[in-house]
Amino acid sequence: MTFGPAGTGRDVGTLKGMTITRVGGMPVSALATDNTVRIASDANLLEVAQALVDADVGIVILGDDDQPVRGVVSERDLVRALAARRDMATTLGREVATTELAWCDCTATVAEVAEEMMEHYVRHVLVEEDGRLVGVVSARDLLGAYATAGPCSDEDG
Repeated sequence: MTFGPAGTGRDVGTLKGMTITRVGGMPVSALATDNTVRIASDANLLEVAQALVDADVGIVILGDDDQPVRGVVSERDLVRALAARRDMATTLGREVATTELAWCDCTATVAEVAEEMMEHYVRHVLVEEDGRLVGVVSARDLLGAYATAGPCSDEDG
């Protein structure tokens, strides 16, 4: 499958087995990890930290699968709690969670999401389809996509 303007004829790399012509024009859904990790909103910060380590992810989503997303706890949130000398065993994830969340539709392009991440200083964007969470894309995912594509010339845009 080729992404990008029809007829460009220049492949710049592959990602997840797909040939890509322009990384920025690729739908973000191709990068979004579907292994979102959810944890009970009454989990303490030790449990949140363990979930992050076990899943090797940068954020966990608070609440069960059948609940709307109310917040996420990121590695940064944990560091802020530590710096504030919060008790990791008694402080709940929901007490330190980020609740102003960045969302995008699964049809958004990699370039659009990257621009929004830069503009709003966020590292993770939740990806939705028909109003439901289908994945998360991180700054690392975007960096990997661009790095996999290799160097671009001026004609690549």
